[in-house]
Amino acid sequence: MASDAGSKPSLLSTLPKKLPAEFLKDITNGFSPDRKLGQGAFGAVYKGFLQDGQAIAVKKLAENSPVAPERQFQNEVGNLMAIQHENIVKLVGYCHEAQKKVIEHNGRYILVDMVESLLCYEYAPKGNLDKYIFDKSTRPRWETCFKIIKGICQGLHFLHKEMDRPIVHLDLQPANILLDDNMVPKIADFGLSRLFGEEQTRINTLNVVGAKGYMAPEYLYRGEISPRSDIYSLGLLIIEVTTGEKNSANDQDMSARHFIDKVRHTWTDEHIASKYSSLDADSLQQVKTCIETGLKCVDIDQKKRPSIAEIVDKLNGRHAH
Repeated sequence: MASDAGSKPSLLSTLPKKLPAEFLKDITNGFSPDRKLGQGAFGAVYKGFLQDGQAIAVKKLAENSPVAPERQFQNEVGNLMAIQHENIVKLVGYCHEAQKKVIEHNGRYILVDMVESLLCYEYAPKGNLDKYIFDKSTRPRWETCFKIIKGICQGLHFLHKEMDRPIVHLDLQPANILLDDNMVPKIADFGLSRLFGEEQTRINTLNVVGAKGYMAPEYLYRGEISPRSDIYSLGLLIIEVTTGEKNSANDQDMSARHFIDKVRHTWTDEHIASKYSSLDADSLQQVKTCIETGLKCVDIDQKKRPSIAEIVDKLNGRHAH
């Protein structure tokens, strides 16, 4: 990477891939609560600052997370760090350190081996998509919304189709889509199914309240894991970004069927035209295409869901071959 004459490359580009736990603790101010950016199925994310003032996101995996053994963990992290795509959050470093920890057990103190695992990502200044799409005052114009939808689809296309073997995300939802300064969407929390194993990722995701309403029925109830379960979640994301309405899933309706039916009935062509009255014909067509595509993605029958390649073609105005 050539840097401008006289300027130093950023510290981020010179960071070693494997980082000491102590260093990550320092830059996040001891994982201070006021540096916390969010909480996911596998732990919390904190904002850290490198010496040159550049921000970085540090995900501290829950203690004794079911991570793969060291060699495998390093290999998978290496693969994930090699991913370079505009719509995928870049993984820039990691830590996987065995530490001795004193814990109290039946009134006695014992020394146990714990593994401290952390992942470091590029920092997304605008935070996650959740903060923008549901509130009229922060909601971007349709043009930006459409770009966000297309970007998410391109990122997912990369994970499903352009890797040596597909990476199934398993937890696609607005909280896991981050935005950079130019509102370019980036998929975060991908690849955890590689670090923990798919079944373990599923168990953790199911136990976390946040993922309600984005999970495909066959994944939720039968434990089936395939790229098609991501397509279901993507469908809900597309519908939410397009309508600005939040999916109102609950424990009785974890796959948001009630919300989907409501959108199917309410968002007719007339409704779209009145909701988006300022748009020209081409843009209105984009809105319709997004609603149609979103609803196809959330078909209960996974065989009827379009593939990510078909979705990208459709959004780009190309007809599937």
